[in-house]
Amino acid sequence: MKEYDDEYFYGSEELSKNVRMFMGEEADDEDASAPLKSEYATSAYAVHEGGDEPLKAEYASIGRLDIHFNEEKEDYEETSEDEDWDDEDYEPIRRERVRRKQKREESGRERRRRERARAERENQTKEKPQKKPENKSGKKAKKEPRRKSKFKRFLIIIALILIALLIFQKYMVNKVYNRMRYSGIASVEDESYRDENCINILLIGNDARSGVSGARSDAMILASINTRQKKIYLTSLLRDMYVEIPGHDNNRLNAAYSYGGAELLMDTIEKNFNIKVNRYVGVDFESFAKLTDIIGGIDLELTTGELELVNGYLIEYNQITGREIDTDFMDIGKPGLVHLNGPQALAYSRNRYIGSDFGRTERQRKVITAIIKKLPAAIIKNPDMTLQIIFENLETNLTEGECYRLSFLAPIIGTYDIESASLPVDGTYSDARIRDMEVLQVDFEANKRYLRDVVYGDGNTE
Repeated sequence: MKEYDDEYFYGSEELSKNVRMFMGEEADDEDASAPLKSEYATSAYAVHEGGDEPLKAEYASIGRLDIHFNEEKEDYEETSEDEDWDDEDYEPIRRERVRRKQKREESGRERRRRERARAERENQTKEKPQKKPENKSGKKAKKEPRRKSKFKRFLIIIALILIALLIFQKYMVNKVYNRMRYSGIASVEDESYRDENCINILLIGNDARSGVSGARSDAMILASINTRQKKIYLTSLLRDMYVEIPGHDNNRLNAAYSYGGAELLMDTIEKNFNIKVNRYVGVDFESFAKLTDIIGGIDLELTTGELELVNGYLIEYNQITGREIDTDFMDIGKPGLVHLNGPQALAYSRNRYIGSDFGRTERQRKVITAIIKKLPAAIIKNPDMTLQIIFENLETNLTEGECYRLSFLAPIIGTYDIESASLPVDGTYSDARIRDMEVLQVDFEANKRYLRDVVYGDGNTE
């Protein structure tokens, strides 16, 4: 039998024709796939030296090469007329061809399986952007626990910080409050310190100095914190106003303090001006001077006449406190912007000979405003000493709980504008002499309207 080789089977012209015929019949095979076609395009048939270019192109376009045994045999017999065909001789070749075919089919099935799996993955990848709600929900299902865990930890940390701040603030308020002299007033302890949109606190500066009896309120300033207008109004109440004093004869306003202390003074203000005042803070002369010193003094514009009167009031202060008579005297030849220490600021604010009582109350407001502006820096620089000087010389009926609530408002209140005024307002009073007293007769209705229109800011005159 003639020896035959791959060149005969794969390179003969007749076999090429038969193969091309077969490929034409099988080109539409549904099992054929692009990867499979490509793989077969690189097979021995497609790259054989004897194969022509059309044959290579044909193999590149099909998915499977399946040359039947009978066709091969027939082609062989046609090209081997001188040789007898022996089935036994051809059997090894047939088996090898069958084995190769089975191997190709098995590898083809495996490739198709892998291809289908790969196609499914690709389809899923393509579909993901189109399924936004499902995709997002899916992601959330995986990542939400972590996000929730981080968010919970963040909230816990914030809560712990707030609790620590509250505890510290509570501690500081308690520490400061215990330094003040609490003087409760039973008649108003159950009433709120807020009157509509205002918090009214009466500031009382009294002349209860050592060796002086029958103390009267030398300074009365209504501090109104208007949370709606975001302003603080410092309204001086002139002590010479002739007013009705509950349970007593009419008299000057400052007489109410000598009759019944802060409680009667607040009742008198409520009765005559129709506003709610039930909290007060009192300070005496010596405390006022210490407070000015602890903040490092204040700078104010003084005239020559005011400098002379400061020295006059200093004589009295030095005698009472046991200091040299000319201690802290000021140079009257240098008017203008001057620096005032505690005793000098106190003497300046007590002057009522220039500008009468209106000028005196205006000077008091200037001193208080200057102190308020310098107080925060002093607290930061020397907190313990500053707070000690401030509060150990104060008397109040504010409860610890009220001071605690006010401490929350302090950072906000510190940004409010401060406006000053005095009662009675211009054009609403006249000088009079009653029972041998020089007093101010006041149009109280006009002053009530002023308080409602300006301080409360609502125009309600009732």
